[in-house]
Formats: sequence, structure tokens, C-alpha cells
Amino acid sequence: MDRLRPRQRMVFVGFTKAEVEKMEKLLEESKEDPLSKQFCRKIAKSFNCSAGRAGKPIVKWTEVRCWFRSRLQDRPSKVASSTNLPKTVPELPEACPPNKKHESSQEPREAGEKTPDLSDLEFEARSSKDGAWYDVDIFLAHRFLASGEAEVRVRFVGFGAEEDEWVNVKKAVRERSIPLEHSDCHKLKVGDLVLCFQERRDQAIYYDAHIVEIQRRIHDIRGCRCLFLVRYNHDNTEERVRLRRLCCRPTI
Repeated sequence: MDRLRPRQRMVFVGFTKAEVEKMEKLLEESKEDPLSKQFCRKIAKSFNCSAGRAGKPIVKWTEVRCWFRSRLQDRPSKVASSTNLPKTVPELPEACPPNKKHESSQEPREAGEKTPDLSDLEFEARSSKDGAWYDVDIFLAHRFLASGEAEVRVRFVGFGAEEDEWVNVKKAVRERSIPLEHSDCHKLKVGDLVLCFQERRDQAIYYDAHIVEIQRRIHDIRGCRCLFLVRYNHDNTEERVRLRRLCCRPTI
């Protein structure tokens, strides 16, 4: 199962004309926060239960939120301050001494001990199955290996328990990368690490890449027209892409 990881600037697939019209109306008339998880889940559920979706792929709530976020970016005056991404990353479990036993640390915290709820925080994790990065929905548990390294069990946004993975805290968990606005292209420089949406016939997922070359072009009514030559870290292949397919690291 390919993990199509929804992000602000992905190409939306699968929305019917009626669904788009409904979302447009909700954006204009609803008093609820269109980017809230609860609101987007409700909309996705209503779409999936409708007769018009019969025989079509299910709509994920993250795709609904991406659609609303993209529309709000076109109307910056209506973007609420609550849509800003968090600026800080809470601490994840530190590594324990090497003599800590693997078997004794696989379970979640003991009964009565509070486990912090990280479900609403913005993180991404790298899957060991394909080396791509996916948004984290929730951290389910943590454990320490015999080497002293910490791992967390994550559930990815839009996927069920069967896709949960144990990932290394230091190497495969980080604050979520940030989709770029058209006006942000000047922030990118040759050598920068970016997250690039790689589109192939059999998959469409996000990989780490470095910018090799930038062709600056004059922006027009469509926004940024610059071209970015990126080299993917996982296989060293290169590709020229538009800004809409790039996400920057929060440190940029």
C-alpha cells in the first residue's frame, strides 16, 4: 500500500464537483475552524457515506484539511492565527544506559503514569519500509533498545494500526516540514535540505532532497515560476521541480 502523504501543496485527487461546491460553501458560511481535525473528519465522513462516492476512493480527513488550507492561502486576509504551525518541539524520550533491556521496555508507561498526548502536535517520521517521510498522527508508546537508543511507535496520518511502526527517535522523528508560499522562494538556497513531493506512476510520496541548482524566474499571476533542481538523498537521482512540491525545514 503506497502512502500518499497529504500536505498543503499536494495535488488534490478524487473530490467530486459536488464535494468541492460543498466545501466552498462551508468555507464561506461555517463558523467552525475549517482546519480543525474534528471538523475535517466530519466532512470526510459525510463524503464517504454519500451515494456520489460509491466506487471511488475514500476521502481522508487530512485531504479535506489540505484543501481548506490551500484555499485559505489564496485568501490570506481570512487565515486565522490559529492556523500557524507550532514553533517548538517538545522533548521526546532520551536514550537510556546501554544495559537497559529491550524486552523490559517495549510496553507503554505503567498504569497510573500519565502519557503525554502528542496527537495534535506537528511531527513527521521516516518509514523504514520505503525511507519516505509521513505525518505522525499519534505516538503510541516508547521503548529503549539494548544499545540505549530510544524508539517510538507511531501511527501515521491517514493509516490504520496495521501500518504502525517503531522508529528511531533521533534519526527518524522530527518537527513537521513546512510547505512554502510563493513569496518564500527567496529563502531557498543551493545546498538546502528540503522535503520534496516525488510523483511517480506507482507512488507519490515525500523524500529528503538537497537543492543542487535554482533557476530564478519572474513571478506572474500564478505565483512562483522558479525551477529547482533537487537531488534525492535516498537514491541520488535528480529532478527539476516547482516550488509547490517543496517543503522547507523549520530551521530555514
